Amino acid sequence: MIFKERQSIYLQIAERIADEILAGTYAPGSRVPSVREYAVMIEVNLNTVMRSYDTLQSWGILDMRRGLGYFVADDAVNTILARRLEAFKSTQAAEFFETARTLGITPQELSELYSKYLMH
Repeated sequence: MIFKERQSIYLQIAERIADEILAGTYAPGSRVPSVREYAVMIEVNLNTVMRSYDTLQSWGILDMRRGLGYFVADDAVNTILARRLEAFKSTQAAEFFETARTLGITPQELSELYSKYLMH
């Protein structure tokens, strides 16, 4: 895995696992690889993966079953989508609309852009 400097490695791993859940690699209710297995798979320190799993658990995406490991929470997909939608609204959308306002783009022009890029 290639990491970016702008975000902590454990958060990038957590987002990767969330992506894998959304892609169906790990279905709700299924077991994810052990911390050790995942650390070997992506070639990082065991403690970093442990921190990622703990983070995903705190977000309600993974459940820890004592003696069995980590499992994808039943509502993980909805939880991931809701978290990402909120992050999008508070960062990317806010920046986008601020730029549009600065450039003087009208709501009509935004609507046309929306149609152009999402309806093609």
